[in-house]
Amino acid sequence: MEKIVLQGLLYDFYGELLTEHQRQVYEDVVLGDLSISEIAQERGISRQGVHDLVKRCNRILEEYEEKLHLVAKFVSIRDKVGRIHDLVESRDTEAQGQILSQVAELSSQILEEL
Repeated sequence: MEKIVLQGLLYDFYGELLTEHQRQVYEDVVLGDLSISEIAQERGISRQGVHDLVKRCNRILEEYEEKLHLVAKFVSIRDKVGRIHDLVESRDTEAQGQILSQVAELSSQILEEL
């Protein structure tokens, strides 16, 4: 998964667990795509301070994911639902029994993950 996409997902799931200041700076860098220099000037802190804060936030968010695995579960379920959608849309009348079997298996896997 691309680093920026992963950062966005981690923030979506665990961002509320950061302090307000951490959230603001992290949002500016990751979601707002502002440069470290722009943020440092805007917030009145050093570039090194911004860099260290973003690095610390990344570590914190990754530690939450290591413990809770919410992003991994979300991605897995999203992929399985996508496969179910593709199977249902295939409209292959000759393989309907096989398609239903695959849909049942995927839905069972999703239920186990939940």
